[in-house]
Amino acid sequence: MTRIVCLNDHNLAAELKAAAQVLAAGGLAVFPTETFYGIAADHAQPAALARLSALKSRGENKPLALILSAAMEADLLAMDIAPTARRLMARHWPGPLTLVFTARPGLDPSLVSNDGGVGMRLSPHPGAAGLARALGRAITATSANLAGQPAVAEVAELDPVVAAGVDVILDMGVCPGGMASTVVDVRQEPPKVLRAGPVDIFSA
Repeated sequence: MTRIVCLNDHNLAAELKAAAQVLAAGGLAVFPTETFYGIAADHAQPAALARLSALKSRGENKPLALILSAAMEADLLAMDIAPTARRLMARHWPGPLTLVFTARPGLDPSLVSNDGGVGMRLSPHPGAAGLARALGRAITATSANLAGQPAVAEVAELDPVVAAGVDVILDMGVCPGGMASTVVDVRQEPPKVLRAGPVDIFSA
């Protein structure tokens, strides 16, 4: 049965640690982000990633983006990080900017696009960032909805299939909603915006 936890200032650290242990054991967790609720899996657990994709009925050609535990983790997951990309990381992370890098060999195929890219960001949200830090490595950043359905800003809006298909739900109230993160391909120069969002990388 899915465990539902209401996060607050008093239990945040302990409950994020407990949820991270669930992820490390191959489980799934619904968690809050700076926009909507997401579903986390440990990126290093292939069985958990497969379970997540099956739960969402997600297409094979749609890779799962990641929320990093720390900016330096990008070097473990990506190759050939250009100076321009590092400037964007320094300027906009933590924040709603997903950067697409060249994936290092060995990453699970569910994380890698057909052209070899992996998307990642560093979240400013205490729930999302804290969960990744508690795990000590990147978590998936996919929204907590079935494929093709709208994103959800509060736990009460979760599809029953999603709610029953995860191991723990971290309820931190209503998420802000708004625009999804800006997605930028930094494998080319100049970087290419793949999805417009809150961050304008070309602004002064």
